[in-house]
Amino acid sequence: MPDSAKEIAVLASVQGAIATPAVIKASRGMSFFGEHSLGWLAVGAVGAVVDRERRKDWLVATSAVFAAHAASVVVKRVVKRTRPDHDTVKVHVGTPSKLSFPSAHATSTTAAAVLYGGLTGRRLSTVLVPPMLVSRMVLGVHYPSDVVAGSVLGAAIGGIVRRKLNGRKGRHERQSGRGD
Repeated sequence: MPDSAKEIAVLASVQGAIATPAVIKASRGMSFFGEHSLGWLAVGAVGAVVDRERRKDWLVATSAVFAAHAASVVVKRVVKRTRPDHDTVKVHVGTPSKLSFPSAHATSTTAAAVLYGGLTGRRLSTVLVPPMLVSRMVLGVHYPSDVVAGSVLGAAIGGIVRRKLNGRKGRHERQSGRGD
């Protein structure tokens, strides 16, 4: 693990620079949305309902977002790193566990951005991931390395599943005569 004193200094700097009441409120909303990946599961369910042609892909992607969240919980239980606890870091939200590495919010958000971005044709990672990562630090519940590791885990899982979905799409198009 990185030096926690340096990470505490980064957390205190982030909070000192941007933790205004409005930013804290927005960060709490993001925390609620991302809790247990439920907000991302709801988005995926809506995608499956609205995009009937790719319903199966949306359901696979949504399942992968939940799997990414679950993977981060397993890693937390193996690593057992506790959340930041220092007088210079203010905690602005409750958490379901005392474990921090990796951030499950960062994991599921990144997986959702990669997968749902692939299904919508939009670059969602650049819009969705940074605010969620910063919000976890603003709220004082994660070290910087927690959110980076969570994002890497989410990108890996999302990327693997996205490649599988893209491969299936290409195979389907070739079989139906629409591809190549």
